[in-house]
Amino acid sequence: MLNVGDTAPDFSLPDQDGNIFSLKAQRGKKVLVWFFPKASTPGCTAQGCSLRDNHEQLLEKDVVVVGISKDSVRRQKNFATKKEFPFVLIADEEGQAVQAFGAWGLKKYMGREYDGILRSSFLINEEGIISHVFSKVKTKTHGEDVLVVLES
Repeated sequence: MLNVGDTAPDFSLPDQDGNIFSLKAQRGKKVLVWFFPKASTPGCTAQGCSLRDNHEQLLEKDVVVVGISKDSVRRQKNFATKKEFPFVLIADEEGQAVQAFGAWGLKKYMGREYDGILRSSFLINEEGIISHVFSKVKTKTHGEDVLVVLES
């Protein structure tokens, strides 16, 4: 997983509307990239809704919010529409950004081990440098947790 001080790797991938989103095009803005395992699942929904509910305050701090999972464009569109997300969801079906950020690894659930997306978020500054890594995300309070970091 990438660390504070690392340059955020660029990616150009389709969003929920099929438009290509490029991280490099966001230079000059703060960006929160949040990786989530699967659209429309309970934990990912709680996390997305927390970010949605705090989106206005994040915008006031000039933060662009970008969610990424290996779901298809169609599944991202359904998730974004159903939950009224005001931010971009990226369809990284081949795991390009997931791998580049190191958001893929061994997970454990109910005694089973498997590889999957590690729920994590990266706050990237205006120069494209990672300024904060959320490696232990609390899904229900993630939006508030990001705001606390931005205010410190």
